[in-house]
Amino acid sequence: MSTKRDFYEILGVSKSAAQEEIKKAYRKVAIQFHPDKNPGNKEAEEKFKEAAEAYEVLSDAQKRAQYDRFGHSRQGAGGFSGHDMNMEDIFSQFGDIFGGGGGSPFDSFFGGGGGRTRQRKGSNLRIKLKLNLEEIANGVEKKIKVNRLIRAEGVTFKNCTSCQGTGQVRKVVNTMLGQMVSTTTCSTCNGAGQTIDKRPPGVDNSGLVSKEDMISVKIPAGVSDGMQLSMSGKGNEAPGGGIPGDLLILIEEQEDKELKRDGNNLVYDLHINFIDAVLGTSVEVPSIGSKVRIKIEPGTQSGKILRLRGKGLKDINGYGAGDQLIYINVYTPKKVSSEEKSKLESLRNSPNFQPHPESGEKGFFERMKEYLG
Repeated sequence: MSTKRDFYEILGVSKSAAQEEIKKAYRKVAIQFHPDKNPGNKEAEEKFKEAAEAYEVLSDAQKRAQYDRFGHSRQGAGGFSGHDMNMEDIFSQFGDIFGGGGGSPFDSFFGGGGGRTRQRKGSNLRIKLKLNLEEIANGVEKKIKVNRLIRAEGVTFKNCTSCQGTGQVRKVVNTMLGQMVSTTTCSTCNGAGQTIDKRPPGVDNSGLVSKEDMISVKIPAGVSDGMQLSMSGKGNEAPGGGIPGDLLILIEEQEDKELKRDGNNLVYDLHINFIDAVLGTSVEVPSIGSKVRIKIEPGTQSGKILRLRGKGLKDINGYGAGDQLIYINVYTPKKVSSEEKSKLESLRNSPNFQPHPESGEKGFFERMKEYLG
């Protein structure tokens, strides 16, 4: 099993690098390992793809934040593990990086490259997905309805007459140093190389039509509120047979009525009466998907924390699971009957019912400090 290199290391920048620095670093690496400059060199091609993948993540603020938090180990719908970009997807970045209309930067620098057609990418779709605590704990597969733009049937295309199907317009300028060739995106077809010839009713000018799709989404265990997952190619399709966009899934965590989340740990407040605290008892407490019976030792103090190891949430990076923490709260009644009051009065002066700080019994904050290490 191969280990993916750190994205910052690939581009030769620090983790605190600004976006402009990342862009310049990618430009340098891309030119160094570009296939047009290294024909037939598989190693250079792999490094070219590797740099493109690094730039795709680090140039996007949200993807970069997720990468900084989870690294390559993030699994599930999308993520950075095993993500492969094809060459057309990579070349589509060059309009931003090199200031041209896509394709090889050597087309505009030296007039070479053979006029590569730029393949367009469809727009991304964003949805919100609500999950309860049990779904987050175990992971879940959900089928959701998404309205997507897809290429309509019955639409015919023809090569763009402005660029002859290349998606680019080349301009030759005579200077004192000789002829200079520049390449720009064709404004007629926006780089697609094709324009619509015929289209049925209801189809837009790009040859796309809206359709409701049922998509199966696998959510890994341990996701958290606000996390965004990505499904490659499940967004809107691109005009003229380009690359589909992505489906971005924003996680919304529904609050549980009994269990509270604290990272990967679950917290439950257990209220017991004074008698049970003195004599001890056993009670059932809620846990993920079931109930668990626990023992309350005689003399249990309010503020005591019981731990159920491994009963929390799975770590999304695969580092085991958290614990369930049970906070003991001893309930003091506000009203008692005359008979109850009489019995309690008889116990008021008993030595066993008097606090003894010198006995070494630790207070709540001392116990919390000891628990947290």
